[in-house]
Amino acid sequence: MAQKGDLMTARSDIRVLDATIRDGGLVNNFMFSDDFINALYRTNVKAGVDYMEFGYKASKELFDVNKFGKWKFCDEESIREIVGDNNSDMKISVMADVGRCDYKKDIIDKKDSVIDMVRVATYVHQMPAAIEMIEDAKAKGYEVTCNIMAISNAKESDIDQALEMVGQSSDGIYIVDSYGALYPEQIRAIADKYTELGEKYGKYIGMHAHNNQQLAFANTIEALSHGVSLLDATMMSMGRGAGNCAMELLLSFLKNPKYNVFPVLRFLEDYMLPLKETGAVWGYDIPYLLTGRLNQHPSAAIDFCKDNRKDYADFYTDLLDK
Repeated sequence: MAQKGDLMTARSDIRVLDATIRDGGLVNNFMFSDDFINALYRTNVKAGVDYMEFGYKASKELFDVNKFGKWKFCDEESIREIVGDNNSDMKISVMADVGRCDYKKDIIDKKDSVIDMVRVATYVHQMPAAIEMIEDAKAKGYEVTCNIMAISNAKESDIDQALEMVGQSSDGIYIVDSYGALYPEQIRAIADKYTELGEKYGKYIGMHAHNNQQLAFANTIEALSHGVSLLDATMMSMGRGAGNCAMELLLSFLKNPKYNVFPVLRFLEDYMLPLKETGAVWGYDIPYLLTGRLNQHPSAAIDFCKDNRKDYADFYTDLLDK
């Protein structure tokens, strides 16, 4: 598929989603202050961000509410305490993991909710359950995406089958580089595959990148150049492990005058730097490079960093044995 757009023009189909609370919440168990969330909401509105994801719709039967902040669960009243009726152009998003969400009970009808979009996160082997969740959310009136995780570690034939299944149900489909293992050349081919299917079924395609090999931004703009239109980013790249595509990078790159990076810079100064000073740790580091290079889940690297280890060579040989 030919490149879509160029560096001098703005594509009207591009939309940006802020996933700072949701992916960043994996760093600090969603223990954000209300002041932080309020400021982030206001910042995203001022910056022209199209969607703000508040967190997960996680099951309170599976997860102890005393061990997590409220954005692990995203109760309706918690979101409304921040946004009211959300009298802005920005839409509100939440994520629901297959097998970790009591979606029939916890995701209420859209007419009673300030939430606009539900993003269903799934692995390829969970597709039947994912389709059921997608159809439930669609029937309740939501815009719905399917985020097929860890595609770098899945069989291409399984991905193809999953795409055909979800192409007939959700509004959008996400490319998700969960392990930060993919390179721009691979993203190019994957984006072509996804957008071809998107054109077949009338779906838009999204991109969610991780920064294990310092390629989250590069992979995101590579994907958009091949027709991907919904782009995830986080403030100062805050996210699990190595983090995500940085919002300040993405908004600085996009040429659409609706986006304004200045409020983001102010937020980084006033909130992200103090958050780091409290001990929250994320971002590129050698252990994440190694799990990304070997296409492995970053959990071992996260533990390595928590233990303040620096024996990179030994860690690498341990990973080789997995």
